[in-house]
Amino acid sequence: MRNTLFTICLAWLVALLASAQAPSDGKSYYLPKTEIQFKFLVEKSTYEPGQLCMYADRYMKKSDVAQKPSVTYRILDTKMAPVGIPDTAKHFSLSMDRKYSVGEVYLSDNGILLAINDQPKAMAQEKPFLPAPKQPRLNPQDYMNEDILTAGSTAKMAELTAQEIYDIRESRNMLQRGQADFMPKDGEQMRIMMQGLDTQERALRQAFEGVTDKDTTEVVISYVPTKAVEREMLFRFSSKLGFVDVDDLGGAPYYISIEEEQKAAADPEGGKKDRDDIGLRVNMPAKIKVTLYQQEKPIHTYTLYMGQFGQTESLSGALFGRKQTTKLILNPITGALESIKEVNQ
Repeated sequence: MRNTLFTICLAWLVALLASAQAPSDGKSYYLPKTEIQFKFLVEKSTYEPGQLCMYADRYMKKSDVAQKPSVTYRILDTKMAPVGIPDTAKHFSLSMDRKYSVGEVYLSDNGILLAINDQPKAMAQEKPFLPAPKQPRLNPQDYMNEDILTAGSTAKMAELTAQEIYDIRESRNMLQRGQADFMPKDGEQMRIMMQGLDTQERALRQAFEGVTDKDTTEVVISYVPTKAVEREMLFRFSSKLGFVDVDDLGGAPYYISIEEEQKAAADPEGGKKDRDDIGLRVNMPAKIKVTLYQQEKPIHTYTLYMGQFGQTESLSGALFGRKQTTKLILNPITGALESIKEVNQ
């Protein structure tokens, strides 16, 4: 009974404190800070040796055919996208006092101020990554004749398979020269016959060369800069394991550097007390240079503006008078003022 009473009292006290802290006549909002999202297209190659791989050099003159399965990874492409996220250090309350013409206030789903008295800026939606559909794998045995399938040894099977490949190549050459015993009647028949020969040769060659399946995925790594850094470890990447932990020395290190190229101009009236302060703040972002390194080599450089670098400026409530009102649109990524229009009432 005593524990139940204590729990009820504690819940009541928390609710009371929350209601005391919540602004009764204001709209709470955040200004954004800029998060960097690196998007990597990573290709995974899975190799399976063919049944006759040990004879590839002897019959097909392929000396580089591996005889053991393997998995390898490589980064095909790198993109960078800035994203606005709430800056908890910039949490404000916008006064909704009736003497100011602050009508419609637009916030993002995560509470970032987007616009006042105007429609917010529409953000382009990037299409999600969709991997290409996988092609069905050919089975070499489906293209082997009876003599190959009933060969008494693997060596004999390899010899007959190689001979079949060379016969297919000879047939293709005869068709191209117009010297085949059975020539196609038209171009479409020619195309179908050539396509059939190519498929058959490709399937039989897999018995020697093996098969490599390739899958491409998108990996997103997010990073929120808070200060200038010089070659800070971002991640490690291994050709055998893909992305690995930053303390795994089996992966090559990738570093990031953040350099402030141009600081935001200071607000000349930033120190003056505004009697029409309604809690309206905007960012004055700074220009930042971001460099991505693969070990010692810089591989990508980006320049963008970030809200967490620079200044925060206060906008006076005088902009929202009774005889005139103002429409504001903020950048959802940087929190900078993008558009301001005065409208006479």
